[in-house]
Amino acid sequence: MATPPSPTPELCTALIVGTGFSGLAMAHALKRAGIDDIVLLERASAVGGTWRDNRYPGCACDVPSHLYSLSVAPNAAWSHRYARQPEIRAYLEGFTVDEDLARHIRFDADVDHARFDAQTGRWTVTTTDGRRFDARFFIAGVGGLKDPRYPDIPGMDRFEGTALHSARWDPDVDLAGKRVAVVGTGASAIQLVPALAPIARQLTVFQRTPAWVLPRDDRPISVLQQALLGGIPGLMPLVRLYTYLQMESRYFAVFRRRSLVRRGIEALVRRHIRQHVPDAALAERLLPSYAMGCKRILVSDDWYPAMARDNVDLMDQSVVEVLPHGLRTADGQEHPVDAIVWCTGFLVDEPLGEMKIEGLDGQDLLTVWDGRPKGWLGITMAGFPNAFLLLGPNTALGHNSVVIMIEAQVRYIVQAIEWTRKLSETAWIDVDSAAVDRFVDDIDRAHSAQVWQSGCQSWYLNAAGQNFTLWPGSTLSYMWATRRFDPLVYRVG
Repeated sequence: MATPPSPTPELCTALIVGTGFSGLAMAHALKRAGIDDIVLLERASAVGGTWRDNRYPGCACDVPSHLYSLSVAPNAAWSHRYARQPEIRAYLEGFTVDEDLARHIRFDADVDHARFDAQTGRWTVTTTDGRRFDARFFIAGVGGLKDPRYPDIPGMDRFEGTALHSARWDPDVDLAGKRVAVVGTGASAIQLVPALAPIARQLTVFQRTPAWVLPRDDRPISVLQQALLGGIPGLMPLVRLYTYLQMESRYFAVFRRRSLVRRGIEALVRRHIRQHVPDAALAERLLPSYAMGCKRILVSDDWYPAMARDNVDLMDQSVVEVLPHGLRTADGQEHPVDAIVWCTGFLVDEPLGEMKIEGLDGQDLLTVWDGRPKGWLGITMAGFPNAFLLLGPNTALGHNSVVIMIEAQVRYIVQAIEWTRKLSETAWIDVDSAAVDRFVDDIDRAHSAQVWQSGCQSWYLNAAGQNFTLWPGSTLSYMWATRRFDPLVYRVG
């Protein structure tokens, strides 16, 4: 029986949904701005977001560690050049404690409904267990990599072995000595497969399309190096800047549709594959036919060596049916397995999950979007006053640390909130719909010159082929665009 709604909602100035990088960064910035009456709603029982939910073997960041932390809390104690999932989760947990954020968090609070009242200028937010909150500003920091996507394949409920999704890993499952199928060759699979290959009796990888996988050049960071980074003033900012510029250069080198540099990098990757995969036929099947960058570029030092192991098989036939004890592919072949791991991504086209958001005149955000999420700078949506998105549409990256985008958005939102609070206690701001449309048109034109619009299918695009996920420029251009809140593109109510 559902818990009845509370008759007296908890009041706050700002309500933030999510406690990953986005939500925690937002809360910290608001507190620094002198806004302490904030509430964070977290659907789970712990902070961490993506880095709490994804805990499969081998899970790690594909951005260098020293850039994958908040600029207000740089971490000198990463153990590897690319941080592992437990370390990143511990970093977020530590940040929560250090910045006194825990007292603002309401755990096990899955948002069901958020509704704006134009008369009071406030949002009423209800959780699935009946708790209610009343906030002047509503900020969603839920991210896109949270809800796993399962393929629509007949027979999935008939499988009698162990079935897992990489984003819902069960650490108690033992796959040692088992025949394991991994379906998918995306970012999770290229980390998981090398971790499972040494322990599985037989590992079969089902590939729809191969990925471009660059060498990661991962290595341990010694205790001495950690001490120097933490102890020498100014050294950490220099390391972060160098790493940032190194990552940012990839945008200019790779992502334009016509790029001689990219072709050179593709040639190096081909050579890299041949070096680590002696079987020429297998190497050819692992080589993409589309331009690098059209799909997400991956990084790994051990993907190709793992695929060359004797106990690892590559299947590039589509899985068409799940059997009680295996999988059937499009060529009619049956593949007996003891366990299936679905590495099939996330519901990035449903970024708000089951959360219903109602703005002016009761309009529903998902209905307004109609399959194409859009917002001014990916942050504010017309018809939804005093509401903000973190890592909203067209603000993801394919080349650099998304934390940079989060911090740019956080700065913008703080400015918007401070400006609005100076008007009156009930004032609200609503971005102009024409401005949003012009912004999206500009985004689409910019995308047309980028490699991810060169013909491949990817999770970057919706069913109409529109790119609603990626920012089409450099992070420098986004930081410039969000540097200052512009009230002229908003109307005041």
